[in-house]
Amino acid sequence: MARKLFTKEEIKQLVIDENVEFIRVTFTDVLGAIKNVEVPTSQLDKLLNNNLMFDGSSIEGFVRINESDMYLYPDLSTFMIFPWATDGHGGNVARLIADVYTSDREPFAGDPRHALRHVLEEAKNAGFSAFNVGTEPEFFLFKLDANGNPTTELNDKGGYFDLAPHDKGENVRREIVLTLEKMGFEIEAAHHEVAEGQHEVDFKYASALEAADNIQTFKLVVKTIARKNGYYATFMPKPVSGINGSGMHTNMSLFRDTDNVFEDKSDEMGLSKTAYNFLGGILAHATAFTALANPTVNSYKRLTPGFEAPVYVAWSASNRSPMVRVPASRGKSTRLELRSVDPTANPYTTLAAVLAAGLDGIKNELEPLASVDKNIYLMDEDERTKAGITDLPDTLLAAVRELAVDDVIVSAIGNHIADKFIEAKKIEYTSYRQVVSQWETDAYFENY
Repeated sequence: MARKLFTKEEIKQLVIDENVEFIRVTFTDVLGAIKNVEVPTSQLDKLLNNNLMFDGSSIEGFVRINESDMYLYPDLSTFMIFPWATDGHGGNVARLIADVYTSDREPFAGDPRHALRHVLEEAKNAGFSAFNVGTEPEFFLFKLDANGNPTTELNDKGGYFDLAPHDKGENVRREIVLTLEKMGFEIEAAHHEVAEGQHEVDFKYASALEAADNIQTFKLVVKTIARKNGYYATFMPKPVSGINGSGMHTNMSLFRDTDNVFEDKSDEMGLSKTAYNFLGGILAHATAFTALANPTVNSYKRLTPGFEAPVYVAWSASNRSPMVRVPASRGKSTRLELRSVDPTANPYTTLAAVLAAGLDGIKNELEPLASVDKNIYLMDEDERTKAGITDLPDTLLAAVRELAVDDVIVSAIGNHIADKFIEAKKIEYTSYRQVVSQWETDAYFENY
């Protein structure tokens, strides 16, 4: 979706013409949660002139209470009117995504959107005009009870590419697609995924900042339309044991003006030296950015063998078991597909980290190990060792420890975000460790 570069005057006129009553000003916290301040259109001038303030001390990972006053600077290109009906009044609600600034009107170091902008500027300084990203987010639909609360009952028993009556979510998916199209998204495909109750909607690639914004908007739309239809949508990576979890495969390419610098027709695989070095950087820093790409305890229930999610640091052009795949398309569509990311990832910090890893590979001419063209899940430990294949972290704590010692990835997201994120995730893991699960009770209670 190509964004329109709105002016302040155009937004003011649209607010009048479209009977907009409220503006939802959204931003993202350190952990990836969408936050918003909703203002009536009587405050539109204040908002458009970058004078809207909020209490940053109430937001996860932002500032202390004695530093609480912060500004929201709306990105005018993100103006959008929500197409669904509003309750309680006749007017419409619009959206603007904002960057966060300090009380001194400096870009806030804890703003994930600012972190991505910073790495994109580094890419520009290295000679690359665009980092294009296309994601494939998956989600589950669960039924609601009579009181409108989520249950643990999936909405259907369908499987990959199933149709009705097995796929009972197709009408919800269609409404999600139509809603997204009204909001300017270009939808490429929508279908039932492998697991029961699991679905996927794929939208066209965009430049990295726009792609991250789109992911956050997509999540909001999916959850809103699902609830409207009597379902609860979750992007939790592994909500049900024993079936596939939800990933967010991330396709990436670098451009210099109109040229895809990952393409080289003279290469056997059609990849340039830049592509191989970018891939080398991805593999070299994979264990560190995993904490960002897979940021919950539950993420590591998905990253286990046997459920199509990658668990090893490797790449291939011919099979889907490694962490990075090279899709068959060439020309402008030449790209790398990172398969480990899940939809709980903060898209801004994750893309910042992945891009920084790739740029480090280009800068230092890092060469990837040989392509692994056999099913890694069928290889024993000795075979994997000989092939140079290492493991991704298998717990959130292990991933956080890898992040903490990788200067490239920490620098990409900034010390403020890194410190706050690591602190929050250690607390989260400690809380998880303190809970006795049903599995432990079943396995140990009567045996010891």
